[in-house]
Amino acid sequence: MSKYATISVPIEVKQRLEKAKGKKEWGEFLLEMCTESQQLKSKKAFDELANLLTEEDLKAIEESSREFRENFRLR
Repeated sequence: MSKYATISVPIEVKQRLEKAKGKKEWGEFLLEMCTESQQLKSKKAFDELANLLTEEDLKAIEESSREFRENFRLR
């Protein structure tokens, strides 16, 4: 990360972020926050989907996926 930019935020937000970041560099800290947020959103979406599907649905998806992998060939 060789180029830098300034982000204007309210003082209360900056104070809270500074406390959370500790001794990390801002770039590292913010990238970690983004990654963690994306992972949590993905897990939440997965959990919501899993709750919508029945055990029978999950088994059908698993079987379909297995058959696809077994039969997939590059041309």
